[in-house]
Amino acid sequence: MAERASPHWYSAGWRNVREAGTRRLVTTAVLLLAAVLLARFSWSLPGTDDAERALYDYRAYTLAQQVEQDERILMVTYTDQTLIALEKRSPLDRGMLADALENLDAMGAKAIGVDILFDQPQSEDAELIETLRGMETPTLLAYTTFEANSLDMNYEQQQFLDRFIEQLEGSNVAPASVRMPSDQGVTRVWPDIDPDLPPLLGRAMLRAAGDPAVEQFDGYEGAIRFRLPGVYESEVPDEPDAHDIPIYTELTIDLFANPDIAAGLAPIVTGRYVIIGGDIVDYDRALTPFSSREDDWTAEGSRSPRPPGMELHADTIAQMLDGARLSQPSGLALWSLALFTVLAATVTALLELRGWRFVPVFLVQLAVFIGLPLVLHARGVDTYGFPAVGPALGWIVAFTAVTSTARAATAVQRQFAEGALGKYLPQSIADEIIEHPELLRLHGEKREIFVLFSDLEGFTKMSHAIPPEMVAKLLNRYLEMLSEVILDHGGILDKFIGDAVVAFWGAPISRPDDGERAARAGYAVYLAGERFREEVAAMDPDLPPIGVTRVGLHVGEAVVGNFGGENRIQYTALGDSMNTAARLESGNKTFRSTIMASGEFARRSGLDWWRPMGSVVLSGRASALELAEPAPDFPAEDRQALAEAVGILGTDRERGVEAIATLAARYPNDTALQALLERSRNLNTEGAYVMGSK
Repeated sequence: MAERASPHWYSAGWRNVREAGTRRLVTTAVLLLAAVLLARFSWSLPGTDDAERALYDYRAYTLAQQVEQDERILMVTYTDQTLIALEKRSPLDRGMLADALENLDAMGAKAIGVDILFDQPQSEDAELIETLRGMETPTLLAYTTFEANSLDMNYEQQQFLDRFIEQLEGSNVAPASVRMPSDQGVTRVWPDIDPDLPPLLGRAMLRAAGDPAVEQFDGYEGAIRFRLPGVYESEVPDEPDAHDIPIYTELTIDLFANPDIAAGLAPIVTGRYVIIGGDIVDYDRALTPFSSREDDWTAEGSRSPRPPGMELHADTIAQMLDGARLSQPSGLALWSLALFTVLAATVTALLELRGWRFVPVFLVQLAVFIGLPLVLHARGVDTYGFPAVGPALGWIVAFTAVTSTARAATAVQRQFAEGALGKYLPQSIADEIIEHPELLRLHGEKREIFVLFSDLEGFTKMSHAIPPEMVAKLLNRYLEMLSEVILDHGGILDKFIGDAVVAFWGAPISRPDDGERAARAGYAVYLAGERFREEVAAMDPDLPPIGVTRVGLHVGEAVVGNFGGENRIQYTALGDSMNTAARLESGNKTFRSTIMASGEFARRSGLDWWRPMGSVVLSGRASALELAEPAPDFPAEDRQALAEAVGILGTDRERGVEAIATLAARYPNDTALQALLERSRNLNTEGAYVMGSK
């Protein structure tokens, strides 16, 4: 069964890849596999992971929603000023916390979360425990383990924390995990669900308050939905025009510890989720995807690029209340993207686009790989872990692998083609055909060509008298010399017929000076034949003598192209012009010349070295053909006189013959001129000599 043809738009590239060596194909396959893995796992590979995270942070910040103040959450904080007033920095004062909790409990909060670890004994512990046991508002206390947070607490601290929590059993107080994951120091996602830890603080607060919003986030471990604070225009002179409106209301804990002040704050607390913790410069600060934009935060002035840890818990609560569970791409989708990336690169490489055509194709695909995560992120998809750099780099690896393989195969093919074509075509034409192979497609077309036909006199006779090895050696040398001459003059080697050489100019590429090239090549072929005779004579004086190289030159129409079949073709020319050149070559015996051209060929060559040699009717032809012989050493005035004499043969034959005889007498050794004189005395009624007549 015949092989199914590939679509033309990538068939050349696919053919080049298929024709590469086995080793290179295996290498290409390995690189394509590496490209798939790079596109799929770029978040986990050294070098690309940082770039992926940087792009994710850019997406998170650029596409973040800018919101007004969230009235559902209240942050009650210990600040640096609070600690200064208490004259106590660490641990945080638990007496003030007990007072604040007692007052908050009566204000109608949905739930209270305390983001403070009670992992060391304090003198106020008894008071705090009593207050906590009396809480009617669902209250969640920060909890972690030594295994989960070994950098911030030791085993003894965990033991104390466990005992502290145990004293609250049976109350409205329960532990909640405050562990937030750090990805290279930055918090971007919810923590994974650890069965050895209680629920995350935000989850625990919503569940304790009976809020159904928490159910949608069961099992969620995706990205945290960070938001940007709103902006208001300042009306105060000399103040900057724009300021952040904090996303969450933040009040210091000392306000709630004072019963006189706390009573007036009840409307702010009612119906809100309250988080108590520290907003202290050097304590429990977190990096987020927004932290890389520190200059922007600093310029706007209202929010730190390193928010307190309690704010992250506020963000998770707000995300649950908004139902903003970000959808996460499946593993199948990520694998499909990786495979599509490599497929797109492979197809692009097979297209063999050049120059400006490649640029838009590359830019469009690059925009897809970089832009797809942006589009998905904007549509509420969790793009943490979604590759953007990986596909772009994977595309480059796959494209380079396929392209280099195709080019390597092409280089081998080109080298072979140049070597093969170079034996029959001049280098300039061979290069043009390699770049545009359609010039040699299997077809024929009518073209006007300049034809050269040469033959070596006496070689056949000599070949019967010497060993076959010597015949091959001499023939190869002779054909090599003539081939070099023809190729140097820009001709196409059509064929070798024994010691005969056929060549032509004007196809597959025609040039304005094809006639001149062919004419000079004809003369150079004759001179190369003379050098060959000298070489043979010097090689072995006992070898039979070799005759001259005779050349016939003609111009005319021929059908030129590749003929044969798909498996074996020959680029050649067919037509009467080829036969005419061959007859002119053989006619040199009668003309007693070495080079003979048709008059039309001589005129089209543009050279002035021709002398007319009358008209003849060649064998197999009905009409006469003008002849011209290259005679660069023949005096110009005699060339002119000969042209006039030949010109009047048809009208005044006697005077024409007399003029030719006068010239022939001055050149008794000019055999071609003597033969012209003889032919001129035997012309037909049209003034032409009929070949074969006596």
